[in-house]
Amino acid sequence: MQNQPTFILVHGAFANSFSFAPLQAELALLGHRSVAVDLPGHGFGATFPASYQAPQDLAALAQEPGGIKGVTLADNAARVIDVLERAKRNGPTVLVAHSRGGITTTAVANARPDLVDRIVYVSAWCPVDLDVGGYYAEPEMADVDAGALTAALVGNPAELGLLRFNFRTADPTALAALKQAFAADLTDDEFRIFLSTFQPDENLDAGTSADRAQAATWGRIPRTYVRLAADASVPPAVQDRMIREADTLTPDNPFDVRTLEGSHLRWLVHPEPAAELLAGLAGF
Repeated sequence: MQNQPTFILVHGAFANSFSFAPLQAELALLGHRSVAVDLPGHGFGATFPASYQAPQDLAALAQEPGGIKGVTLADNAARVIDVLERAKRNGPTVLVAHSRGGITTTAVANARPDLVDRIVYVSAWCPVDLDVGGYYAEPEMADVDAGALTAALVGNPAELGLLRFNFRTADPTALAALKQAFAADLTDDEFRIFLSTFQPDENLDAGTSADRAQAATWGRIPRTYVRLAADASVPPAVQDRMIREADTLTPDNPFDVRTLEGSHLRWLVHPEPAAELLAGLAGF
């Protein structure tokens, strides 16, 4: 078992370790161990106010404090580093990031490349030339409607000190925007089931230029980028741009690029292809 890697799974915004359960089951059936991390303020550490229950009290929800306020990217990285230190005792580690989890994963690899034997970004943010916010102003993100999700936004982020979304909304406009952005190829039931695993709050710290990929540390770790071909929230064009920028940064250690069909969330709801892909990377 010492030579068998442990897959360390890092979730994206508003998500948690629960969303990886189907993927972990498939990995286990293929003979691989995995650990899904809850970043600080996520999973059972999240805030779920009574006003978020049914019937909802949106006025109260807009004012409720959230425990994720003040959580930083450094806090996220520290949580993952702690898991990696423990997992590394048992052999190699493969750090797998989805979506916003890529920011944390990049920060971890910048700080502790000795703990990671391979990084796998699955349609995950891998900031190289720009901060994450900067990519939203670039042509590759032109078809992404950044305001499409505002119908589900609750409260003022500046006042709350966090982002809060009402994922339990029944507003057809908000639900349609969420489905189009993240899960257009799922059934309505699959989409709503996945949405029910989301938590309402996310932290505001997406990092700075100091948290972009660094050639001397992050750049020496073997890495794979798994493109999601029908992703509408992190479109293939921006995925490809981050791959190109990373390969330019470390031309002697380019991305191993793979592609899965489907939307931003399909690989988690129908995880068999992703599990087989990851299992194929287990031998490096």
